[in-house]
Amino acid sequence: MLNFPPNKKIILFDGECNLCDSAVQFVIQHDKKDVFRFVSLQSELGQEILKHIGIKPANIDSIILYEPGIAYYYKSEAALQIAKSLGGFLHLGTLFRIIPKGISNQLYDYIAKNRYKWYGKKESCLVPTPELKSKFL
Repeated sequence: MLNFPPNKKIILFDGECNLCDSAVQFVIQHDKKDVFRFVSLQSELGQEILKHIGIKPANIDSIILYEPGIAYYYKSEAALQIAKSLGGFLHLGTLFRIIPKGISNQLYDYIAKNRYKWYGKKESCLVPTPELKSKFL
């Protein structure tokens, strides 16, 4: 059984993607309630979580929001749930819920497919600063 910090939501992200890294930095900056923890999809723990929730690593090209013992979300739904949890003006992002999930996921897939071409790829995963180390599992 995986052991997670209580009352925390886990964001699994592509640790080699510059766009994903920017998104993680954005969430950290706006996570005023300290709700989120982060795990790279490439890490051993990331692979363990995928297995635990029943997602084949080869099938995932997305950010995943995992709420231990409650639910998991991926693609556009994960982004909307993260925005909702951040609150404030970011909660307005949930207005995108009026767009049918199929369309929003197609847009998400298009960006995900091109993210390395548009934003580049890191040689290795992000190494958090000592101040941010507690945010990463």
